[in-house]
Amino acid sequence: MDDAVNRERIAAAEALIRPHIRRTPVVETAGADWGIAAGRVVFKLEMLQCSGSFKARGAFANLLMRRVEGPGVAAASGGNHGVAVAYAAQKLGIAARIFLPAISSPAKMQRIRDAGAELVIAGERYADALAACDEWVARSGALSIHAFDQVETMLGQGTLGRELEAQAPLDTLLVSVGGGGLIGGVAAWYRGEVRVIGVEPEAAPTLTRALAAGRPVDAEAGGIAADSLAPRRIGERVFPLAQKYVDRVVLVTDEAIARAQQALWQELRIVVEPGGAAAFAALHSGHYRPAAGERVGVVLSGGNTVAVDFARQK
Repeated sequence: MDDAVNRERIAAAEALIRPHIRRTPVVETAGADWGIAAGRVVFKLEMLQCSGSFKARGAFANLLMRRVEGPGVAAASGGNHGVAVAYAAQKLGIAARIFLPAISSPAKMQRIRDAGAELVIAGERYADALAACDEWVARSGALSIHAFDQVETMLGQGTLGRELEAQAPLDTLLVSVGGGGLIGGVAAWYRGEVRVIGVEPEAAPTLTRALAAGRPVDAEAGGIAADSLAPRRIGERVFPLAQKYVDRVVLVTDEAIARAQQALWQELRIVVEPGGAAAFAALHSGHYRPAAGERVGVVLSGGNTVAVDFARQK
């Protein structure tokens, strides 16, 4: 995978997708703001990305680097990848059919409909939606855009690392893990020059189980962030990159994720979905303890949530 997902190819992907994505900002805070020893905590605000998450990077990389023919594209998703593919397809004038499980957020379902894609609800979990998507692709000839286990997807997600490197020097970067497309791409960019640490919900330990087994294996697929961080197993193409370049993986509870969401709102007035807050939960809960003076980066990766309802304000 080093030949397929590396700094040169990530840089090329970045040049290709740059006209279509945002250069999301960073916010630098003092560790003392959060009661921790880190000298600085740098947040990468990827929930401000087009479509509401980092997934837009991989979606555009797929649509611009691969040939789309016939009935267009199809994607299975817990939510954010589907939103991103629907958004990118709309911008590029490509037909899209998106398969989501019933547990997906209503906010994500609505964003897919708003982008003009055909939405199909298939089963209860991501694996169900993926099976339905694969069946449709086999019958229709549509181009399958995998949420994480696709080279172009990882190249697109890796552009986040390239962008962040130019914005802020870091010692450590905390990245949430579902199927692993983001951490695979970002770790391939940094190649050990920054300590990359994965963060997973205890209820969906896909990379943790894979590292213990030495290969991708099935894991639980539940918890508060199940619509974005619970694909059942880490990607086959992702795993070698994670095994080589990810320093370690930290597990966090659903309660820690919810507290991290609340803390981000109270301190920064930032609203993120559970999956988007998981990386910060490791720092906020003390499951990752930085050294004194350490510069820690945190990717806040998704903002597609119904937590804010302006219709209720007075």
